[in-house]
Formats: sequence, structure tokens, C-alpha cells
Amino acid sequence: MPLKFELCPGRMIGANQPCFIIAEIGQNHQGDIDVAKKMIKMAKDCGADCAKFQKSELQYKFNKRALERPYKTKNSWGETYGDHKRHLEFSHEQYRELQKYAKEIGIFFTASGMDEMAVEFLHELNVPFFKVGSGDTNNFPYLEKTAKKGRPMIVSSGMQSMETMRQVYKTVKEHNPNFAILQCTSAYPLEAEDVNLRVITEYQKEFPDIPIGYSGHESGIHISVAAVAMGAKVIERHITLDKTWKGSDHEASLEPPELAELVRAVRLVERSMGSGLKKMLPCEKPCHDKLGKSVVAKVKIAKGTVLSLDMLAVKVAEPMGAAAEDIFHLVGKTVTEDVNEDESISPEVVDSYGKKAKCCG
Repeated sequence: MPLKFELCPGRMIGANQPCFIIAEIGQNHQGDIDVAKKMIKMAKDCGADCAKFQKSELQYKFNKRALERPYKTKNSWGETYGDHKRHLEFSHEQYRELQKYAKEIGIFFTASGMDEMAVEFLHELNVPFFKVGSGDTNNFPYLEKTAKKGRPMIVSSGMQSMETMRQVYKTVKEHNPNFAILQCTSAYPLEAEDVNLRVITEYQKEFPDIPIGYSGHESGIHISVAAVAMGAKVIERHITLDKTWKGSDHEASLEPPELAELVRAVRLVERSMGSGLKKMLPCEKPCHDKLGKSVVAKVKIAKGTVLSLDMLAVKVAEPMGAAAEDIFHLVGKTVTEDVNEDESISPEVVDSYGKKAKCCG
């Protein structure tokens, strides 16, 4: 199975494809659909590929006692945790409205289904791909049912072990080949010491036939850019219009200038990665022609002389002679013409060498 697949209509991920950048709105919209639309527009304007939300059917995600738990913190939108979550939860109709708006402005739209019933709704909504949040990554009945829907999947791996992720890979792969796994640490905000970017490399070894990405909760953009340099093919970052707003995710989110800079930096890194083939590039020729060194005669060398190393030097020369790296190949060869001291030794004046050697010029 190839390392790349179509995540959204017309948009491949993996292999040599551009990194897919997800702007995670989550519930940073404060329960206000107008704010949510502004955030979708922000994601589009900053160059993100996808605006993503979180959808829950609360009675399926939480038990009654969890919803009835008193919740009186600085981030609370209600007296109980259920009241708080209900304030932040958009209805099915509002999701359709947001999806329509995203389509109108030209950005992909999806959501993390935070329980099985939410996945059913998102499937009905015809989202391009399912995102599995870290909290459901070890929920194997959920994973199996979601994978069987046949839509591409992106699976975060916060709070999980490698052994669990191997089981996740096998569970999803059995029903759906088109998925990616993201390295993630579930802390908000995330300290650099806990990011563990090297897990990206380990995932690439463990799961070589799927794209690997990174879901970050750290401050700033540098770590996410480093993840792309390590080969991350998906980057997911929370976004906000204002980090000082009420809510536990805002502090670990990117404001518009940061998201725009992240996108620019990721695309710059992608341009810089190259093919891996080391050779002199056309852009280097002016420097080479000006400062590249070649072989010259350290002393006057008469026609018929067998060259020894003490007769040769390496300098910036005009005109260029035999390439500096070929100096040892000249030793033991016979010159076919007189060469003055400090003159370039061109391949053509060295017997049995000129036809094979390369000249710096």
C-alpha cells in the first residue's frame, strides 16, 4: 500500500506531498457561531488546509455523574460540567451552517467525533476525513466502527504507549488502509521537554506504509516546523482569535499572525528539503567559477616529465585546470607539453588522463 492517499477531495497526503495543515478550532469559538465563522475565515486567510472542530453527543461521551459534577473555575461556562459543555456544543444544524460557510470560502472542514454517535453524525455530514482525538485512540470498539465507515482517518496518540499504538495500527489497518498517526502529548500548554519529537522517527520505522504527523500544544511555531523537517506530513495546531479569552485551550493556541507564520515556515522548510542527491547545483556555478580551486604547477614542468605530488599545488586559478579533488590521480602521469610555474594544469596536457579527468571549468 502506498505511503500517500487522498485525505480530502483532490488533496493527497504523505510521500512527496505538501504537509497538510489543520487549524484546530476545537471549542475556542466560545459557543458563538459568528466567532466560529471568523475562525474558519482566519484559518483560510492564514493558509491552513483545513478548519477542524470537536463534535460531541454529550450523553454518549459522558455519564450522568460527570455531567452533573460542579464546575466552577475561571474557564467555566456553567454551574455544572454538563452546563459548561452544552454552552460550547453546536447543534447539528449549526454544523451544517459552518460546513456550508467553509465550502463557500474554500477550506476543508471536519471535526473530531468525540463519541460513536458524533461519528455517525459526521459521517452523515459527509466530512472528508475523521479525526480521532487522543482520548479515543485506545477506544478499540470506537476505532473499529469508525474505520469501517471507509473515510480516511487521522489518529492522534496523546497519552498512549507504543504497544497501544501498534494495536491501534492493526485495528484500523484491518478495515481501512487510508489513515495517518500523529505524535502528540496531551498537555496544555506543552513544555518543550515533553514534546518528544523523536517519536515521529520511531513511528516512521514502526509504520512505514502510512503518513506520520504531529499534533502540537506547545507555545510558538518552532517545534511544529521542526516536526515537518523530520518528515511530518500532517500538522495540527489549535488556533484562537485571542489567547486571553476564557477557556483552557486558548493559551496553547496560535493567534492569526502565528498561524500565518507557521504556514509560511512550513512551506519554506518543504522547499528546502530537496531530493537528497548530493551534487553541485546550477545555483552554485557562479561561486564555483569564481572561487573554485584547481591544480596548478608548483614548479616549471618540462614536457615528458612524470608528475609527482611535490610538483603540484591547489589554487584559485585562471583558467581553471584539473579539479582539485583529482590531484592524486595526476601523480604518476606524464605531461605532454611544457607547463610553466604557477600555470594551470589542464587535463588535456596529461597523458592517459585528459580524456577521463574533469576540469574545474
